[in-house]
Amino acid sequence: MTALSILDVKEFMNILLRTDTFDSFLLREGSVTTCMSFQLDGRAKAGFFSPEDEAYGLISQESYVPFSLVRPICFDIIKGKRTPSSFHFVFQLSSENQKRTVSSINSSFSPEEVSGMYLNLKYQNQQLVCTTGISCHVFSMDKSLGQAWDDMVKLFFRKHQIAFETLS
Repeated sequence: MTALSILDVKEFMNILLRTDTFDSFLLREGSVTTCMSFQLDGRAKAGFFSPEDEAYGLISQESYVPFSLVRPICFDIIKGKRTPSSFHFVFQLSSENQKRTVSSINSSFSPEEVSGMYLNLKYQNQQLVCTTGISCHVFSMDKSLGQAWDDMVKLFFRKHQIAFETLS
């Protein structure tokens, strides 16, 4: 697990809300505080969409919705002249991306042993911090998966020109 301080919050928010950079992540949960609080429960409600809807294919195989479906809603909540007091988003790799990622890493974990690979974004007091994390079904002293995930997130940020500094 590592914590990254985002150096240019305005640019990051532009990337998060106006581009598809984070669209393949699943949104587990979120909250935004402006003049009131908005709570987002990312659990997919499969019955909401019919099989003919394009979104049906996006959520039919996952427990949580892809950020691409809620990004416009988040944008509408956050946009405006005033910056939110705070927000918090918990992103998770999709099942497919998680299996691919775990398989590509030289660690003792199998894809079935990993329950989630996470990216937590927390904005508070004019600071935005991104924290990485993993969750496994088994206990292990092997930290290679967590370290590899930390490195992959840093590489992802660099690729998308997101300036950061490591806090831990």
